[in-house]
Amino acid sequence: MSPQIKIKESDIHPHIKARMLQRGISLAEIEETLIKGWDAGDAKEGTIGEVFVFPYKEEWEGKFFEEKEVTVYYKYKAERLVLLSAKARYGKFKKEKK
Repeated sequence: MSPQIKIKESDIHPHIKARMLQRGISLAEIEETLIKGWDAGDAKEGTIGEVFVFPYKEEWEGKFFEEKEVTVYYKYKAERLVLLSAKARYGKFKKEKK
């Protein structure tokens, strides 16, 4: 992924915005995942998945977690990046390098 990636709020479908809020994912985390993340490995054919682990050291839904793993799924349509989904897991994770 290109380091110059910039996603605008208007680029995000309302359904994905709702899921981001529900899952505690920020637009900045999506951008950083796309720039620094590694292959998710579970993306369906025609879809790209990137994963990145962020230091968290906060509470989420009443429980303390060291890290947050963000996975972003997307594809390109007419050379334009289209976000499909974003998910988060909280815990302690093995980090990979891109």
